[in-house]
Amino acid sequence: MWSYLVRRLWQMIPTLLGVVLFVFFLFKKFGADPAQTLAALNATPQQIAEIRAQLGLDQPWWVQLGIYLRGIVTFEWGRSWATSETVAHLFATRLPATLTVTLPILVLDTLVAIPIAIAVAYLRGSLTDRAVMVTTTVALSISFLVYVIVGQYLFGFQLGWFPVQGWSDSTWRNLVTYAPLPVLLAVAVGLSPQTRLYRSFFLDELGHDYVRTARAKGLTEPAVLFRHVLRNALIPILTNVGLALPGILIGSFLIEVYFSIPGIGREVWLAVNRSDYPVIQAVTVYLAMLTMVVNLLVDLLYRAVDPRVVLR
Repeated sequence: MWSYLVRRLWQMIPTLLGVVLFVFFLFKKFGADPAQTLAALNATPQQIAEIRAQLGLDQPWWVQLGIYLRGIVTFEWGRSWATSETVAHLFATRLPATLTVTLPILVLDTLVAIPIAIAVAYLRGSLTDRAVMVTTTVALSISFLVYVIVGQYLFGFQLGWFPVQGWSDSTWRNLVTYAPLPVLLAVAVGLSPQTRLYRSFFLDELGHDYVRTARAKGLTEPAVLFRHVLRNALIPILTNVGLALPGILIGSFLIEVYFSIPGIGREVWLAVNRSDYPVIQAVTVYLAMLTMVVNLLVDLLYRAVDPRVVLR
């Protein structure tokens, strides 16, 4: 286990270096001139040159690359061009809001979809199965924006159960007051594809010989489903959850924009609109790091779920 862990961590280095170099040269080649972006419309060439000197853009590319790599190692990305806030402080202050919303979405999506999927897989071909499949198909065809508009109007304006927008400095108040509505709507959107996907996983396992053997031994259906079928289907489920986690952090920008939540997703959306390259570069590299770490954790969980899995 430890040798595998060390080997995987070592393999991450060239992968991360490739991502860093790609991002650096991509912005270098195709990005707009940062000095021109930061300068006012009527800035003189001398003022633009001074900005370039302050940013180190007048140095050779290898010197700029060294500064860029040093920023990654020390987590010092400089300052946001739009707000003059350090990128490190920006991430530290925006990440809690994003996690307050995205982690409940990920957990509830998985915990709610699994029992529904295993139930309809067991009842395959029945009226219940067909009704759930039709409902999920219809739900998949509805835009997330429709969910937001209807949810805000119904639960916010008509029933008054939740505030439509807002956020506070209290984590507990955010969890019980501001987060429930966006979490509820996001789970409603994500539940349909998750249910259909997990249903296919369970159907595949139900067709294996070990299920018939377990039933022949006299095991009850709940024991067969939850002790055998669910455990063997957890590997593809873990893979799906691991792939979804990095995307949820960035993909939450729609939720954060519509509900005025000061999170990472909303900040990325603003950075793209403002051409705020320090923020965009930091997010790209951090997302690559997060993806590699999550993939490693998922591989380790494979072993915990199924001892037959050999890590090599």
